[in-house]
Amino acid sequence: MSNQFPARPELQSGSWHFGIVASEYNRDYVDGLVNFAKDELLTIAPKSEISIVRVPGSFEIPIGVQRLIENRIMDAVLGFGVIFDGETMHAELIAGAVTTALMNLSLQHHTPILHEVLVVKNDQQANERCLLPNINRGIEAARAAVRILNALKSLGKE
Repeated sequence: MSNQFPARPELQSGSWHFGIVASEYNRDYVDGLVNFAKDELLTIAPKSEISIVRVPGSFEIPIGVQRLIENRIMDAVLGFGVIFDGETMHAELIAGAVTTALMNLSLQHHTPILHEVLVVKNDQQANERCLLPNINRGIEAARAAVRILNALKSLGKE
């Protein structure tokens, strides 16, 4: 696990529309990601709008992202889910499929999609990454969303 955490970007004066697609499965942990991400986005880009969509599980996140992008103008979408790695290959299969689908959607729609579907081994890992601020992946995704939007803007993509 990396202990490096990206610094908070400068306060943004413009307004963006962020989407969050979040799994209902392992909801306590996912809610931690969503809440930390929302707070961070509104701190960095206070004029922005955030739309939240809930889907049953991590496997359904890509279809939720796709529908959100196709039906609304989104500057970036954050996908949040938590998968516990068990004794079968299920977690690996779900995580791989979601990763590929989200990357394909991002490239197809020219929209940044921040992938925070976490595969964790135990409750301690989930707590550290979802419910505590030090290495919270919701905060990390929010900061990365703002950074990629600024990078794309500098390259001529608004």
